[in-house]
Amino acid sequence: MTKVMDVEIRHSTLIRASPEEVYDALTTAEAFNTWFTTESQIEARPGGSFYFKWKDWGPDKISVEDSGPIVEATRPEKFLFKWHGENNSYYTTVEILLERVEEGTAVRLREYGYQDTPSGRQSFMNCSTGWGEALTLLKFYVEHGVVY
Repeated sequence: MTKVMDVEIRHSTLIRASPEEVYDALTTAEAFNTWFTTESQIEARPGGSFYFKWKDWGPDKISVEDSGPIVEATRPEKFLFKWHGENNSYYTTVEILLERVEEGTAVRLREYGYQDTPSGRQSFMNCSTGWGEALTLLKFYVEHGVVY
C-alpha cells in the first residue's frame, strides 16, 4: 500500500463580493465554464458529482478532464469534493471554505491526500500552482467579470 504524503495545499484570497456570489461561481457549471473550464457539469449537493474538462488550457495548451463525488455543499459556506490523483488511481480531497468578512468573502482552499510516489509528488506540485491560478481567476471573474 502506498503511503499518503503528510502535506497539504493551502491557498486563500479575499474576494470583494458576497459569499453567495462566490459560492455560485464555484458550484454552477454555467459560471465555472466562464472563468475556468471548457466544459463542466456540477451537481452541488452531497452525493452529487462533478465533471471538469479543459481543452487547450493555458500557455501549454493542456487538454484534460476529471470527475469525482461531491461530499459537502453547504451554500454559502463550504464546498468539499474528491477528485482523482495520479493516473486516476485514488482521490484527493478539496475543501473550500467561504467566510463573510467586512470587505467581502475570505476564501480558504486546502487539498490533501496525495500519495507519496513520483507522480503523486508531481501532481502535488502541479495542483499547488494550479489552485493559486484558479483562485486568482475566480477573484477576477467575481469582482470584475473577467472571463477566460
